[in-house]
Amino acid sequence: MPGRSAMTVFLAFAAASCLLSPSCSRRPLEAPDWAPVTGRIMTNWAGQVRPDAVHPEYPRPQMVRSEWLNLNGLWDYAIRPAGEEAPATYDGRILVPFPAESALSGVGKPVGKDNRLWYRRSFRVPKAWAGRRVVLNFEAVDWDSRVWVNGTEVGAHTGGYAPFACDITDALKGKGDQEIILSVWDPVDEGLQPRGKQVRNPHGIWYTSVTGIWSTVWLEPVGEEHIGSLKIVPDASRSRVTISVEGAAPGLPVEISVLEDGRLKVSVEFRAGEEAVLELPEARLWSPDTPFLYDLLVVLKTAEGRESDRVASYFGMRDISLGKDEEGRVRLRLNGAPLFQFGPLDQGWWPDGLYTAPTDEALRYDIETLKGLGYNMMRKHVKVEPRRFYYWCDKLGLLVWQDMPSGDGFIGPEDPDLTRAEASAAEYEKEFAAIIAALYNHPSIVMWVCFNEGWGQFDTPRIVDRVKSLDSTRLIDATSGWTDRGVGDVRDIHDYPGPSAPPQEPGRAAVLGEFGGLGLPVAGHTWQDEKNWGYRSFTTREDLTEAYLGLVEKLKPLAAAGLSAAVYTQTTDVEVEVNGLMTYDRTMVKMDRERAAAANRKVYAAAPKK
Repeated sequence: MPGRSAMTVFLAFAAASCLLSPSCSRRPLEAPDWAPVTGRIMTNWAGQVRPDAVHPEYPRPQMVRSEWLNLNGLWDYAIRPAGEEAPATYDGRILVPFPAESALSGVGKPVGKDNRLWYRRSFRVPKAWAGRRVVLNFEAVDWDSRVWVNGTEVGAHTGGYAPFACDITDALKGKGDQEIILSVWDPVDEGLQPRGKQVRNPHGIWYTSVTGIWSTVWLEPVGEEHIGSLKIVPDASRSRVTISVEGAAPGLPVEISVLEDGRLKVSVEFRAGEEAVLELPEARLWSPDTPFLYDLLVVLKTAEGRESDRVASYFGMRDISLGKDEEGRVRLRLNGAPLFQFGPLDQGWWPDGLYTAPTDEALRYDIETLKGLGYNMMRKHVKVEPRRFYYWCDKLGLLVWQDMPSGDGFIGPEDPDLTRAEASAAEYEKEFAAIIAALYNHPSIVMWVCFNEGWGQFDTPRIVDRVKSLDSTRLIDATSGWTDRGVGDVRDIHDYPGPSAPPQEPGRAAVLGEFGGLGLPVAGHTWQDEKNWGYRSFTTREDLTEAYLGLVEKLKPLAAAGLSAAVYTQTTDVEVEVNGLMTYDRTMVKMDRERAAAANRKVYAAAPKK
């Protein structure tokens, strides 16, 4: 396939393999099996959703196996009191991976903390998988999950944002249909767990709750010894990358090949449990303007030299750091040069799928639109996306500040840190660590944001140290908005509509973590017809455009004087909140696209380049 990289070909094969395999076939669908819930606005992609091919793409782009079985599609579901055991009968069919409250799930009703949501489906293990271990993967389930296969409990997990997996081999029958049952409980805003903006009673900046599976479920076969994960650490300043294989027995042979534009760049052999340092002379650097990705092939072998596992991956060569400009002001730097980072707050909600985009194309569309508007970054706000999202940010070149989803109580700007209950603190730290591990290799992510506006904020200096110990390659925004404790790599303020800048400091960069919030409800494209909300409201597209251009013009002297980044609220409208650059259904950019993009690009010119 001329012009396509090895990784592109591999991903295309992996995405298609399930759909082409007889082992992935499902029974013919009848009309009553599924239909979206009516009475809600929908995106244009909703019409492309088919129960027999929903989110068919391989869900883990940085560790791709060619053999897999997609379990998205129609499952049986039941909502029962939380104390009851598995139901004898089910209420109907739910379209996985859309959460129960969403229109595209076909259910469209809340579950609540007094109930459990039950799922059931069957599958058959492909004959070609005989003799290997079988792993059941969940990309995201909110919140407390228990999993049974053929009546045997095979796993349990708490956390709404990090992927998890269960080895189900020992629970499988020798042949025929196999049964999966999943039970999910979610206390929403009555619990202390990380939950982001989910509430039982949506209003203002608070949105509809999400329960259950909300991202892809899949099976794959692995050998007794297999690759558990990869850790890829680029060092752009020294033109080298360090790679380690985790999860396999230490000492087993590993072969790594790096490809550039489909051609072999370098290949090395080393041992599992060690680090391989690969020199990449004249390395091509990753940036928003030139998001070049190297392809990676990793092969694990047995002690006798036979192939035991093979995965495809990729990486980008980039460094993120702090450094002083020629005037001595601390700046965010990408690949050793100052780069003003400018983009929207991104909630990641959809009117038809809530937490779940209707299609992979829809995920890509948001990123392409932001790039077209002249932005080079986004702040992913108190939500974590499926890994396909970050793949598109990597591929298309959009920097990401990744928030840890918030939960528990609130403190004001002058209050001391919370004293969180032991279980609440432990859940926050456990899930944050799992999120960092899952997203570690994505070059687009350049900042971890620990707390937002005092929400759930506790032990701030210790949490910053903990995050830095888990990932020393990225910057840390300890507290976006207020309750600053003088730690982390940036001093972050919020100002609506703004803009403004925090004072300069000798060891931290000054950033504007939120500003703007200019609202415009567009008839026919709102969550409800009346009583929509914005920080500042306008009635025409022209007035909104002029107000936005005025804000951006004020950013230019701030960028010249020391501001390193600005985050505009926000990518899209979300439910009754109409502060979006786009309508909630993504059918239109609400301001003049060309004028906004031209103004945005002038901000970068105002910031120093050295």
